[in-house]
Amino acid sequence: MKAAVAESLESLDSYRLQETDMPVAGTGQVLIRVAACGVGYVDSLVALGRYQVKPPLPHTPGQEVAGIVEAVGEGVANIAPGDRVMTMTTKGFAQYAVAAAPMVVKLPDALSFAEGASLPLNYITAMHALKDRGAVAAGETVLVFGAAGGVGSASIQVAKALGARVIAAASTEEKRNFALVHGADLAIDTSADGWRNRLKALTDGKGPNVVLDPVCGPLFEPAFRSLAWRGRHLVVGFVGGPIPALPSNLTLMKGAALLGVDVRQYLQYETRRAIDDFHQLAGWASEGKVKPPIGTVFPFDQFGEAMVSALSGKGTGKVVLRIAEL
Repeated sequence: MKAAVAESLESLDSYRLQETDMPVAGTGQVLIRVAACGVGYVDSLVALGRYQVKPPLPHTPGQEVAGIVEAVGEGVANIAPGDRVMTMTTKGFAQYAVAAAPMVVKLPDALSFAEGASLPLNYITAMHALKDRGAVAAGETVLVFGAAGGVGSASIQVAKALGARVIAAASTEEKRNFALVHGADLAIDTSADGWRNRLKALTDGKGPNVVLDPVCGPLFEPAFRSLAWRGRHLVVGFVGGPIPALPSNLTLMKGAALLGVDVRQYLQYETRRAIDDFHQLAGWASEGKVKPPIGTVFPFDQFGEAMVSALSGKGTGKVVLRIAEL
């Protein structure tokens, strides 16, 4: 089978499409013929060795896969050859991938393979952030930074499914309109001058109850200062540049909490809860409550361009690598 492989992490040019051995479904595993693989900012960081955990070599990128079950290993129930599925695994930039059966979820009829490959990581991140860490309640207001990106757009839809009112923060009119089309109630620009006053006007002077922040850029502290009493600021990532600092007295003054959201460790240490989130998301997708917005779709042989696009943060929606037409 063909897979994108690199023997070093020096650059994205290190990756080549080459013939590799077909994986085999072992006990408790599922072999999937891959139709599509999601491509995120983190995938590109990992591919370049810039993530907090470096992958072993040789490395094949890709964590989010959708396709058709080719075979199942011993002890696998409820999943059968021919099923349309989505999953989180490794080595997704390949024609076939193996995944642990508990993390393989049947793809709702309402979702395409591209949408199925766009759901797992971003939406589980949003669930862990908003439902688990942020304890978002119906009627609360959630401010989402990076609202047109993969995690941002997922967070808008998850927050709405939880009954929240959502304000999308994005840098351009195109991105703000994109966020509104995909579920946000209101949108705000990210120009620093007068930003807190504009946010205050959108929240009737109360401020948001929750800030979901995968950017942590120049508005990090102003956003925390704008929180309502007992507010929660969720730190998801740092695509905004240098990591910002926060005066610790602000948590006392606001009665607020600064909370970290690390989906990698959530998946590692609380796997059962993450799997439950995945199934709930599949149910919401069947009901039309969540539907991953697709950005640019690249053919398999343009996997390098797909990773560059995901790393740039300039597009809207999820970058997807189309492995095969199934």
